[in-house]
Amino acid sequence: MSVLIKNIKEEIKKGINDSAEKLYKSGVFCAVPEKDFNIEIPQDTSFGDFSANAAMVWAKELRANPRAIAENIVKTFKTNENILKVDTAGPGFLNFTLSDRFFSNIIFDVLSKKENYGRSNYGEGKRVLVEFVSANPTGPMHIGNARGGALGDGIASVMDFAGYQTFSEFYINDAGNQIEKFKSSLEARYLQIYDKTVEMPENSYLGEDIIVHAENFNKEYGDKYLNVSSEERKQALCDFALPKNIEGLKEDLAKYRIFYDNWFKESSLHKSGRVAEILESLKKSGYTYEKDGALWFNSQKLGDEKDRVLVRADGVPTYVVPDIAYHYDKIVTRNFDIAIDVLGADHHGYVPRLKAALTALGADAEKLKVVIMQMVRLVKNGETYKLSKRSGKAVTLSTLLDEVPLDAARFIFNSKEPNTHLEFDLDLAVEQSSSNPVYYVQYAHARICSILRNLKEQKTEPKDLEASEYDILTQPEERELVRHIANFTDEIILSAKDMDPSKITKYAYDTATKFHKFYNACRVRCEDEKLMYARLNLCIATKIVLKNCFDILKIEAPESM
Repeated sequence: MSVLIKNIKEEIKKGINDSAEKLYKSGVFCAVPEKDFNIEIPQDTSFGDFSANAAMVWAKELRANPRAIAENIVKTFKTNENILKVDTAGPGFLNFTLSDRFFSNIIFDVLSKKENYGRSNYGEGKRVLVEFVSANPTGPMHIGNARGGALGDGIASVMDFAGYQTFSEFYINDAGNQIEKFKSSLEARYLQIYDKTVEMPENSYLGEDIIVHAENFNKEYGDKYLNVSSEERKQALCDFALPKNIEGLKEDLAKYRIFYDNWFKESSLHKSGRVAEILESLKKSGYTYEKDGALWFNSQKLGDEKDRVLVRADGVPTYVVPDIAYHYDKIVTRNFDIAIDVLGADHHGYVPRLKAALTALGADAEKLKVVIMQMVRLVKNGETYKLSKRSGKAVTLSTLLDEVPLDAARFIFNSKEPNTHLEFDLDLAVEQSSSNPVYYVQYAHARICSILRNLKEQKTEPKDLEASEYDILTQPEERELVRHIANFTDEIILSAKDMDPSKITKYAYDTATKFHKFYNACRVRCEDEKLMYARLNLCIATKIVLKNCFDILKIEAPESM
């Protein structure tokens, strides 16, 4: 939370606890209560600027009616220059009304910190690695990757704003079954150029991109690879196509304003011997056994729902082994304090086995945090788009960005909590109206810029004011906007704690709503010059907060619309 909000909450808490101690010493309370209580902004701020539930929380400890407890605290609470008055309401809520000076200091704080307003040291510089998207490089990215990209990038941003040392990473699955399937699909398409009767293998990739790769390979090499072994042909095709796919992923993500600190190849774990080392370490842990010729991990002992095969009877490790090696590398070798994975809903059961393996290896599995992301339903003209990659009808990230503005995509994909199903309405995303949430919040920013331009044309420009000069802003709409602005840092911290950027999109939307409400109720250019300059600077403070929200979400802050 902002320093001012943090301080005022601490003042309120201390005042309540001091009152409780006085009441105990005077014999009114039977004990000094120990249970913690909450201090929040009430839904109806006509009752006060902050509300505390101490009386209800303490009722059992003090063996007294909550209302009576609250009334006694009110009598003994010591107000100060920030806390104007305290009273009680309902079953025993303590409501605090803050002074004009407190609100003035909020505006002054925003204008002083500018682009740094909202930042804090909550994360204490802990090193965080956010791994997201990590799409198989066997084809273009789909809509799920689009949501994962916006979500992962948003998490990295809020973690950075909250004081963590944040890094982002893409894990390239360039080994394993999907690559073998990729090779077989490419081989079949290449052979079909010379023999139309060649059939596609079962469960192969049928996308147009596979055909294009095969045709381009043929243009470069012709029939050179017709009469070589299948393995040599497959490897040549993969060596030709895979780097192009990876480069395509990078280009698509750059178009989406996502730039990673690191691209980590799964193949590097095999080449370096880390996969073999992890297998040996798991064997030595005492959590493996052999059955039916395969090597099993006794993960059930460590909280998984069942044991897992590590090495098949044919001697080939399963996909989980390099995944364990990768996460061990993140948490132990590279020593990140927190490793965040953004995964699709189909990976839900994958988490317990991974944490079990890390525990067996002596790593701190609690350092691994997993954000499960639900599916996206893409809608246009009332119809649902097909999303199957293998059918060849996938809507890719690239084609999505051809359909809708980039800002709309990033904002809407972060408009819901990660573990909530999301319906993405393509028609709404391009609509220029208040129904479109990103248009609505961007319009608020553009409206403030327009106000500033118009006043400049009339020879009126903002000027620096002392904190006390904002005391004049006492209208309910002014207070509501300032109170909301004061909570920006707190929202960022909550977003970082929950790994949920949707809190920032909601906050930005609410900021726009409260600004429009203020603007419609309080004329900025008015006869009272002091009031005009104070309101003008409140507009600027709101603009700063909106711009900082947009920076976190990586969307534009337009000056005109």
